[in-house]
Amino acid sequence: MNEQNGETNAVTGVGSRVKVTVPGGSGGGAYAGVVIEDYANMVIDSESVGRDWAPVHRWAIALDDGRLIFADDDDLTAAD
Repeated sequence: MNEQNGETNAVTGVGSRVKVTVPGGSGGGAYAGVVIEDYANMVIDSESVGRDWAPVHRWAIALDDGRLIFADDDDLTAAD
């Protein structure tokens, strides 16, 4: 479920293969992986904690290259 409307993105769920878009820098690009955890219940509004750094991301994704990253719905698309 997502925090805005209580519905799950049809592309995304634990066990789904996804492509993650990582912004800028030397690590930027699109990477394939598998969603391993959904932290929807832990996502909080940055304003409620009084900071805008270190935001909580909804999805934990194990990338095919062995890295673990965290992302939001807008960062994910279905893998080919």
